[in-house]
Amino acid sequence: MASFRRRLSPFGSSLPLSRSEINDLYGTRHIGRHQARGLVGLMDFFCFSEVHFSRVSHVLTTLEIELTCLPNPKACLIADIIQHFVDAKLEFDASYVYQDVNRAIQHVHRSGLAHRGILSDPKKYLVKNGQLMRFLRMLKENGKKLFLLTNSPYYFVDGGMHFMLEDSLGHQDSWRELFDVVIAKANKPEFYSSEHPFRCYDEEKDTLAYSKVDAFLPNNIYYHGCLKAFLQITKWKGPEVIYFGDHLFSDLRGPSKSGWRTAAIIHELENEIQIQNEDSYRFEQAKFHMIQELLGKLHSTVANNDGSEEYVSLLQELNEERQKARDTMKGMFNKSFGATFLTDTGQESAFAYHIHQYADVYTSKPENFLFYPPEAWLHVPYDIKIMPHHVKVSSNLFRT
Repeated sequence: MASFRRRLSPFGSSLPLSRSEINDLYGTRHIGRHQARGLVGLMDFFCFSEVHFSRVSHVLTTLEIELTCLPNPKACLIADIIQHFVDAKLEFDASYVYQDVNRAIQHVHRSGLAHRGILSDPKKYLVKNGQLMRFLRMLKENGKKLFLLTNSPYYFVDGGMHFMLEDSLGHQDSWRELFDVVIAKANKPEFYSSEHPFRCYDEEKDTLAYSKVDAFLPNNIYYHGCLKAFLQITKWKGPEVIYFGDHLFSDLRGPSKSGWRTAAIIHELENEIQIQNEDSYRFEQAKFHMIQELLGKLHSTVANNDGSEEYVSLLQELNEERQKARDTMKGMFNKSFGATFLTDTGQESAFAYHIHQYADVYTSKPENFLFYPPEAWLHVPYDIKIMPHHVKVSSNLFRT
């Protein structure tokens, strides 16, 4: 948690914590990877992407597209509320702040207030993407099966898809013609482990049928269901499906454990690749590693950790310069949390670790697959020591 360096529940506000404050609060405690399973809620809490509407997937013989709008403002909202209490010098229990904010966000989402608010002014919240339509049609024309799976109600999916694709669709065309199966209110991630049956949704009457669903019929809308029933009906084998999503635990963990291929959509990726390949970042990175090496040599050459004034002065100066390089690199990314894939110490972040665990491939947007033929297989070396996007690329790629 120290790598976040933010005052969040239960310890404070949105003001950055100094290293000494972190040490006072947490001491020498570290949250290791073996404890990650107990921190699923916390990982959900720190959702790196801001507001995402479209999630898409593609691959070998099957494509899945997920359409969900689930902004995650918890971290900033809780920090701002706690900051208000701190500034006003009011006593408060941070756990209650978290619980109240969490309940409020769940209410806004589950009651439909968020959905109706977005559809009332879609230009404010949704981004049109003509390349998405091109991507979908390319897959369809090459014999891929497409299905849409979302936790959102159908009216929201329909309104959002109409808005996003209206400039690419013909007057007589419907976005539903792109999909072989449309499933709403899927209740992920429970969808992957439950045994709930599918129910057919009547759009006109806004009702759900009780009759058994043993086939997915064209133009029908289905609610709820589970992965087991989905595979039984479609006969699609797990490895033949690649599932795209931008949420680690709702989108990627369940499908990965169920045998589907997974692709992570990480919207910050393009910006981070560009920053990591800028000369200013490379300079600070090289300086940081040189200081690290000098510190190692200093410790190894000074016998018995000599406490002379020169030694202490040099050690302090090197540590200060190392921290400056860390802060400079962090400031080039998100001002509050730093880089998505690295901690401020240059180590792999928990987010990056879970991408390794649950994603077969990751990219900034699904239409990047248009650069590859539809039957392409993507492979990664098993002995890779860093994430692929950390490799320096030619600056020509960023010229427009």
